[in-house]
Amino acid sequence: MIQSYIVPVILQIAGVAVLLAEVMLPSGGLLTIIAAGCLGYSLYMVFSGISVFTGMVFVMADIVILPVILIAGLKLLARSPFALKSELSSKSGYASYNEKTSDYLGKEGTAATNLRPAGTALIEGKRVDVVTRGDYIEKGSRIKVNAVEGGRIVVKKIR
Repeated sequence: MIQSYIVPVILQIAGVAVLLAEVMLPSGGLLTIIAAGCLGYSLYMVFSGISVFTGMVFVMADIVILPVILIAGLKLLARSPFALKSELSSKSGYASYNEKTSDYLGKEGTAATNLRPAGTALIEGKRVDVVTRGDYIEKGSRIKVNAVEGGRIVVKKIR
C-alpha cells in the first residue's frame, strides 16, 4: 500500500524542485512545462491508481504548497547573487546622462560627421554626440547648440 504512494510523492517533490529552479534559472518556460508534467502525472497516478479521495488530498496540498514555494523562491531570488543588490541612483553616483551637457547651450562648433540627423560635432575642441531637428547638415558646416534635452544636444546649422 505505501509503495503505491512513493512514485507520486517523488514526482510531486520533483515538480516543486523544478518549479523552484524555474524561478532561479532563465529557461523560457521549459522548466515550468517539466514541473507541470511531473505534478500532472503524479496526480494522474494518484487518481487512477490509489483513490479519488487521496487525489483530492494531493490537489489540496498542491493548492497550498505551490504558492508558498513560489513566494519563498522569489524571496530567495531577491537575496541570491542573481539579484541586483544596489540601486542605480544619482545619490549613488550614477547618471543616465552627463549633467554638464547643459553647458553646451548656445555654443558654436563644427559638424565632425554628416548629421542625418544624428552625428558628431566638435564643440570647444570636444567631440560631442548631437542631433538635429530632422535636418541634414554636411560635415564641416558651422553649427550652434539650439537646445539641450536631458542628455540630448540639439543643433542647427548656422546660415
